[in-house]
Amino acid sequence: MSHRLLISAVLLLGLCLPASAVEVTVSAAPVTRFKDAGLDQPVDKLIFRGGLALVAQDDTFGGLSGLTSTGPNQQVVFVTDRGNWVSGHLAYDDASRLFGFIGVNIDPIENSKGQPLPRQYAKDAESVDTVYRNGVPVALRVGFEHLTRVADFVLTDGMPGGAARELAIPQWLTDLRTNETIESLCIAPPASPIAGSTLILAEEALDENGNHRGWLLGQNDKGPIGLVNTPVVNPTDCKFLPNGDLLVLERGVSMLSFVMNLRRIPAAEVRPGATMNGELLLSATGGSIDNMESLLVHTAPDGEMRIVIGSDNNFNDWQRSLLLEFALAE
Repeated sequence: MSHRLLISAVLLLGLCLPASAVEVTVSAAPVTRFKDAGLDQPVDKLIFRGGLALVAQDDTFGGLSGLTSTGPNQQVVFVTDRGNWVSGHLAYDDASRLFGFIGVNIDPIENSKGQPLPRQYAKDAESVDTVYRNGVPVALRVGFEHLTRVADFVLTDGMPGGAARELAIPQWLTDLRTNETIESLCIAPPASPIAGSTLILAEEALDENGNHRGWLLGQNDKGPIGLVNTPVVNPTDCKFLPNGDLLVLERGVSMLSFVMNLRRIPAAEVRPGATMNGELLLSATGGSIDNMESLLVHTAPDGEMRIVIGSDNNFNDWQRSLLLEFALAE
């Protein structure tokens, strides 16, 4: 789709927005280097496809903590630290290079009574994935910190909304009332041995061996799961590849600089009772990254599977809202 057609389609979608939605203009500066790699060059075990630094004058834009695809034409939704949906479209040029985030709207996430979340303690949405039924996106599943919980929200034409419907989670997770609980939540695809199950990883809750505790919510695949604790970093998001392999994004701080890892865990190792580790695909620190918290696996307009890693600026002027895009080298 050309720039003009895509932008026109997004503008038409704006006619159907909820009354509470706020339209926001987001400026996007291109990111053309990552570590020592230029565009389309290998970096560790991935290929760098470019990126964006996002800025908006509206002070409700920021805190982008989780990211998922919700519809056609690269339609996506972020969740934020302040309990908002940030909806829009990733815009690509004719060479399938990411150049903008357009048609952006910000709308409050609602509680189970259909009201905006009442206080910051309840607003800290950190992770999100899309629930599909017969291949159609029908809901978003969101993980929250502080008031630790998991809830589903209805999708209508790719736009989330409506009252929260909370899912039952283990009591040990519910009892954790800090900002170091559910950072990672993702739903296994049809090709996975645990298809349809929801994987939850806690940021700082550790088991008796010092590894990160997690849980699988599923009909047939349900129970504890763990992730090997790597020094400096903690899990901050996850997404499955179409073949069932799991990607885990890790984030930390060392010597006053952010650190990021991306791991790939074979599908067969994602099962109840397992302690996962996997292969390190990408590692970075310093100026190439920021507070990397969100992860997306999607298909670019040219058909290539892409991995997008995004940062949460915590609504700080000295941090950035980055989107960095990669392809698998294989």
